[in-house]
Amino acid sequence: MLRISNAVSIAALDKNWVAFVIMALDPLLAKRYREHLVVERNLADNSVRAYLSDLESLLSHINALGVSQFSDLHINHLRSWLANLQSKGAARASLTRRVISIRAFTYWGARNGWLDRDIGRDLIAPKSESHLPDLLQSSDTQALFQSLESRVAEEATPEAIRALSIVETLYAAGIRVSELTGLDLGDVNYERNTLRVIGKGDKERIVPIGNPAIKALESYLRHSRPVFVNERSGSALYLGSRGSRIDSRVVREIVYQSTSAIGQLARYGPHALRHTAATHLLEGGADLRTVQELLGHSSLSTTQIYTHVTQDRIKKAYKQAHPRA
Repeated sequence: MLRISNAVSIAALDKNWVAFVIMALDPLLAKRYREHLVVERNLADNSVRAYLSDLESLLSHINALGVSQFSDLHINHLRSWLANLQSKGAARASLTRRVISIRAFTYWGARNGWLDRDIGRDLIAPKSESHLPDLLQSSDTQALFQSLESRVAEEATPEAIRALSIVETLYAAGIRVSELTGLDLGDVNYERNTLRVIGKGDKERIVPIGNPAIKALESYLRHSRPVFVNERSGSALYLGSRGSRIDSRVVREIVYQSTSAIGQLARYGPHALRHTAATHLLEGGADLRTVQELLGHSSLSTTQIYTHVTQDRIKKAYKQAHPRA
């Protein structure tokens, strides 16, 4: 695989023999592409890492095919990479995301002169699979919180108190896991029972939460957070075992373990709680625009999937209960 020496200026390089694996490129070039994703595309840290990881996967694939020059790159190489991923069991949604990642790179490469043309422009993403989001029934959510409250009453450990607060907050506010981990102490308004949330694209919104979530949060701040806090904690609301801001993977594991206590076969993560909150809001009479604002969806069409969920549940209940269904 070709490498670019740090001593060679990028301007002096022949763009037709620039090495493909961007993580091994001159740090300046890698920095420029990362800056494009962060500054121009305004992508979150997780998205930036995903884009670079997808790119590294593609470039490793075409390097194995013997392609080592930008001038030799063709759309069939991109299609070969996707076919290889599909043969290894990649889901359709994963393939779609990777197509978007590579389109971003080829667009940037063509605009900045590293590619003669944007070959990814003609790359077609597979249609996403149509499926309804996982969610818990109302009885399941009641059982979930009863289980968490019982655990706190029996153990009262900092971990148990934190778990109850995290699950309550995710369900009460319907926020994303990244939004929960990004919460700071000053983002909670106890007088108005609201959270200040920074969503995708650094968009700020105010989300209401109920009294049970506030009560669980106050208990966490009183009995749990002081146990985890140290010099690395800063203003982070939820802390991990080492005192720094809690990681998304830790939150997912907490939710997985908490929902497993209700005896369900499916694994319900933080996103399932978000889906559940949205569905329960609509079933309780909230209008679609309100739910859109609460969830932080930029498009109403994204929120409309929950109307299909509620209609499906209504039809199922009708068939089970109506004598002439």
